[in-house]
Amino acid sequence: MVFENEVVKEILEKYRAIWAIGHAQALLSWDSETYMPRGGVEERAVARAELSLLAQKLILSPEFTQLVERAEKIEGLNDYERGVVRVLAREIRIMRAIPPRLLAELEKTTQEAMHAWRAAKETDDFNKFKPYLEKIVKLTREKADCLGWRDHPYDALLDLYEEGLTTRDVDNILTPLTSELKRILGKVEAEGRYPKKHPLEDVKYERAWMEAVNSEVLKMLGYPLGERARLDVSAHPFTIEIGLDDVRITTRYEGFDFKRSLLSTVHEFGHATYELQIDPALKYTPIATGASLGVHEGQSRFWENIVGRSREFVELIYPVLKKHLPFIEKYTPEDVYLYFNVVRPSLIRTEADEVTYNMHIVLRARLEKLMLTGEVKVEDLPELWNNYMEELLGVRPGRHSEGVLQDIHWSMGSIGYFPTYTLGNIVAAQMMYAMEREVGLREKVTKGDLSAIKEWQRNRVHRFGSTYPPKELLRRALGSEYNVEYLLKYLREKYLGH
Repeated sequence: MVFENEVVKEILEKYRAIWAIGHAQALLSWDSETYMPRGGVEERAVARAELSLLAQKLILSPEFTQLVERAEKIEGLNDYERGVVRVLAREIRIMRAIPPRLLAELEKTTQEAMHAWRAAKETDDFNKFKPYLEKIVKLTREKADCLGWRDHPYDALLDLYEEGLTTRDVDNILTPLTSELKRILGKVEAEGRYPKKHPLEDVKYERAWMEAVNSEVLKMLGYPLGERARLDVSAHPFTIEIGLDDVRITTRYEGFDFKRSLLSTVHEFGHATYELQIDPALKYTPIATGASLGVHEGQSRFWENIVGRSREFVELIYPVLKKHLPFIEKYTPEDVYLYFNVVRPSLIRTEADEVTYNMHIVLRARLEKLMLTGEVKVEDLPELWNNYMEELLGVRPGRHSEGVLQDIHWSMGSIGYFPTYTLGNIVAAQMMYAMEREVGLREKVTKGDLSAIKEWQRNRVHRFGSTYPPKELLRRALGSEYNVEYLLKYLREKYLGH
């Protein structure tokens, strides 16, 4: 039995109602992005807001918080019990720290800001979004002060998305990364081993063809479609865990550049696998989910980039591509491999390759820090963004929609989120080297023995859910916390051959 302590058992008994609300919220969220008719937006928003308030009421009820406080004082709890208490105490602390007035104002402002952002992006008019972003920055700074921070207000926000992450951690990762990525990119461009453009990027496909490819590749990966999992379509691909036996992913079909749909599907499969491999004994508890956004992103980036863009994987799925995509017969597996690994500085983060992607995160983290301290005004962001793009990647946006307006995150109030994407790339590389050493990763992919890779992930990372804080989980599973050297080593070996 995982949970033995009587106080913890009582906490979990009371937590079931909170879990049930989260379960319903997840289903409503998934439906909002997939099948809900457009006219349902208003009622859905009201229903979700009411459910959020209900969950908050249950979590902050004196009966529940006193139990958690009691459990915090108990010595001799096992790791799982300590995990439950840690996760709930953290949630209670965050909820208590932010006044209801501020929470309501942020909720209202971000709902309005998302609509304003869409209109601004469509018309390429930053001024439509500017007043909303100004308000979001002001309210977010207030939120950081309520939560408390030590060295920089950014600390409080980073910790919301990645427990224990600090501004110092982010600087220690992004500073060496920036200079080394510039060097690697310069060499890749000079040597020309990887193309800047590939003809397959422009080849059109029928949706039915790609549906067949995605379905067959997911089967090869061991995704339990129809049993414990679904694949649907949405404007922006995502993964959602409704329960440990109900995990859903989405993809999109744009009709050209087929790798976008395929690699996006493989990426979401990585997220889903994490949730599907959590120990069933943790069901209905607050630790039955991934440890953090960064660790989660590590799982998806591992499958998308380390496996999905590898020569071995391309050769493994080549017969599937040839079977369903008529145009593939003109191309060899090596052609497809090079197409999967085009390297060129681009304006759009979501379209960036492995070498340049993290530069997009460097830019956003810089601006977020400056916004929070008031060193940069919102009105100056477009020009600063463009200057940083030129400095980091040698390209300059011609339109705001390709620059400061490209991401939805700030309109949602998600300041402090972006660095978790780079953490994901680091964790993916760390896992790759550990797996290569212990189970022979490349050989497993070559043979199509993908279940052995998933088993390694299950035993080392997935089964624990959020029992351990992210840094501790990484130390236990991989021997060190976020270690940027592994990512740089991987990029040098793959793209420079040394």
